Amino acid sequence: MIKIMFQSFLLMSVTAAALAQSVSINPGALLQDCADCPEMVVIPSGAFTMGENDGDPERTEGPERMVTIPKAFALGRYEITVGQFADFIAATGQEPEVDECSMWVMTKMSTPNRTWRDPGYKRSVRNDEAVVCVSWRDARAYAAWLSGVTGQRYRLPTEAEWEYAAKGGTKSLYYWGDDPDDACRYANVYDATAAAKWPTEDWDAPACDDGFADTSPVGSFEPNPFGLYDILGNVWEWTQDCAILPYPDSPTDGSAVEVEGACDLRSIRGGGWITQAYRQRPTWRGTDPERQMDAFFGFRIARDLN
Repeated sequence: MIKIMFQSFLLMSVTAAALAQSVSINPGALLQDCADCPEMVVIPSGAFTMGENDGDPERTEGPERMVTIPKAFALGRYEITVGQFADFIAATGQEPEVDECSMWVMTKMSTPNRTWRDPGYKRSVRNDEAVVCVSWRDARAYAAWLSGVTGQRYRLPTEAEWEYAAKGGTKSLYYWGDDPDDACRYANVYDATAAAKWPTEDWDAPACDDGFADTSPVGSFEPNPFGLYDILGNVWEWTQDCAILPYPDSPTDGSAVEVEGACDLRSIRGGGWITQAYRQRPTWRGTDPERQMDAFFGFRIARDLN
């Protein structure tokens, strides 16, 4: 069954590859390498100020630095969904290497047999919602599989690419402006609905209600100026970079920060459905081990353009 599914997926990718030469790579253009592949948005080249000098000191969002993204690239229009991740598992048989996924219960973490199939939401997961309980290594494995299936280079975005894309050319605290109380039109955050289902001792919810207590179907909110949905909120998104605090002086060309030998922590960005609003800012940096899995950790993928 797995072999048949993979062959079917490969056949679709071959057909898509034959059409790839005619796909527009103008900024904002959409591309999709096969019927079941993630839909991608072309992100233009450009320069921006990365980081924030006045950000959270524990996360060392500064110092600010100018970064140039030299070439256009494609980024997932949506976060990878449960259904898309299930396709990967069915085709490869490669289940996540860690079988314990953390879930918030009040202000403590709990790990009783949670997986991407049952993160602990107290409900069934939907195929069109963002997959969670995946590690950095799982996200990389998905990208490698999709690259092999389509013949295109899929990968995790670099931290610089992610922040550039998330800001979408804006200079405000959030891409919708500076007021966190406006979040519920644009992002699935820890709001009134989430607070009712997952009460915490000292977290303040924005004065709005997005209608979702945990993850939402992708694309449920308004996109950012680059046409990306849920780039803030819903689930945290793994990036390629090894997390160095504070920012190193280089690179400034949009490439990933890497170290020789093992990387202790990887950068994860964007906030999630159970994240306080100030951590939803594009500059806020999460740092977690490669094998960490949480019920609010997911990913979206990038693709190089030929």
